Amino acid sequence: MAKALIVFGSTTGNTEGVADDILKILNKNGIPTEVKNAADVSPAGLAEGYDTVIMGCSTWGDEDIELQDDFVDIFDNMEKVGLTGKKVAVFGCGDSSYTHFCGAVDVIEKKAEALGATVIVGSLKIDGDPEASTVEEWAAEVMRMM
Repeated sequence: MAKALIVFGSTTGNTEGVADDILKILNKNGIPTEVKNAADVSPAGLAEGYDTVIMGCSTWGDEDIELQDDFVDIFDNMEKVGLTGKKVAVFGCGDSSYTHFCGAVDVIEKKAEALGATVIVGSLKIDGDPEASTVEEWAAEVMRMM
């Protein structure tokens, strides 16, 4: 059976809440899943032992795309994570009033693909407070593609 990892970086708690919701949905459907806060992990070998890696990161900055502080080390060292041959899905929370709404999601997907991962579903970009039904629909799509 496929095993999944959810790794997230969250400042306000929204991205963490979405990560927890996805964890509950996957576990409820019998998919062994672990969730890890980017602040508590090292990039080296992070994806080892997992078939699917779900990454969550909020976006800051109006002039440039700025990833959530705790996620920067993972992004900067993604070649050490071990994403080659892995299935990847990316989500993020943001504010559509910013120029680069959820831009972190786009750069994470692009880098993961460049490192040999397969992005299995379109990204989930959440504007403001997450709606449970939106997260559930996206998680269901992720499960179908795992």
